[in-house]
Amino acid sequence: MNILVLGSGGREHTLAWKISQSFNCTQVFVAPGNAGTDLIAVNVDISVNDFPAIGEFVLENEIDLVVVGPEDPLVNGIRDYFEADEKLKNINMVGPGKLGAQLEGSKDFSKAFMQKHGVPTAEARTFTADTIDHGYTYLEGCNMPIVLKADGLAAGKGVVIAQSVEEAKNALKAMLLDKQFGDASSKVLIEQYLDGIELSVFVLTDGKDYVILPEAKDYKRIGEGDTGLNTGGMGAVSPVKFADKAFMDKVEDKVIKPTVNGLKADNIDYKGFIFIGLMNVGGDPYVIEYNVRMGDPETQVVIPRIQSDIVDMLLAAAEGTLADYELKIGDFNVAGVVLVAGGYPGAYEKGKSIQGLADVTNSLVIHAGTTQEDYEVLTNGGRVLTIIGRGDDMETAISNAYKDVNSIKWEGMYYRKDIGKDILAPRIF
Repeated sequence: MNILVLGSGGREHTLAWKISQSFNCTQVFVAPGNAGTDLIAVNVDISVNDFPAIGEFVLENEIDLVVVGPEDPLVNGIRDYFEADEKLKNINMVGPGKLGAQLEGSKDFSKAFMQKHGVPTAEARTFTADTIDHGYTYLEGCNMPIVLKADGLAAGKGVVIAQSVEEAKNALKAMLLDKQFGDASSKVLIEQYLDGIELSVFVLTDGKDYVILPEAKDYKRIGEGDTGLNTGGMGAVSPVKFADKAFMDKVEDKVIKPTVNGLKADNIDYKGFIFIGLMNVGGDPYVIEYNVRMGDPETQVVIPRIQSDIVDMLLAAAEGTLADYELKIGDFNVAGVVLVAGGYPGAYEKGKSIQGLADVTNSLVIHAGTTQEDYEVLTNGGRVLTIIGRGDDMETAISNAYKDVNSIKWEGMYYRKDIGKDILAPRIF
């Protein structure tokens, strides 16, 4: 099979890396890709939102399966574009249509979906610029802290946890009136704050059946001890020791089954990943959010644990035969440390020469914001690399990742030194 992966980040490099190992894969293409995907696949200089160019490439290169990495093309309707074209409608694709993608594209839509289908989640109300005064009044009756979420896509940065009513009102004004996140914050959800510990659960569904992939925990804030600004993710670990069988049974019964059944009940033909952001509150799962693709950097620690053929799994999801697929998970631990450009998530410089990649011996190096120029690999984004360590236990996996982190250098490189520390016995890395 010829397979096209859409995207250019660490998630897409990881997917391409795993897909390339399958006996059922003839050639992997990645559009647009990065310096890492260029080592294992053929990079294609096409934007993920250029649907006509993607369609033309798929036909010219006899692509059998399209795997959509990021959320933008899904929310913008790439599946709908293919299904409306006589020449493209029979191409297998992993990723939902525009309606299903609203689970991520609209926080208001996803909250209403959860409430309709009995999925446990925090209480929330939605406000617009026209109803902002009602929002101010509502906040005065809320317990603090409180969560404010931009309705639309905001690159993972559209969430504010306010500690006081005044801070919450200022955040609501910034989002609704000052257009802090543009159109993404034309609606804002004011949501109950859930006090617990967060994790991510990943499901692949063909609309009828599903498989549950390994769970993960990621680390969003830039500073150690989960301080500072939110980022796209500074690291991740899998498995998550507090997600034991009893808890995961609750997740399947209370969250996954109602979600998949809800999609069927609402006539949403969904073939793709569902990334469920959860809060473990006293042993019970509550959904913080849905995403309609794999996470980043969680993909980098989840996919390496899959021991069965990933192409078989992806194809089964696209063709509606997932009931026949047997998922095999490795009995080992994986930890990922993200290396970022100095200044990220604020302003940062690109084009810095990365040294030491050849010196990494025990870990998997996943590229995200990189580009190749002549014989040099240069930084080309905020999150640049993820170093993936493996071990029989989590402590070893984390230690192996950090050993290889020390091999890599570029001007301004930054990383957190405490990834996974919170789920181990206390120690200093």
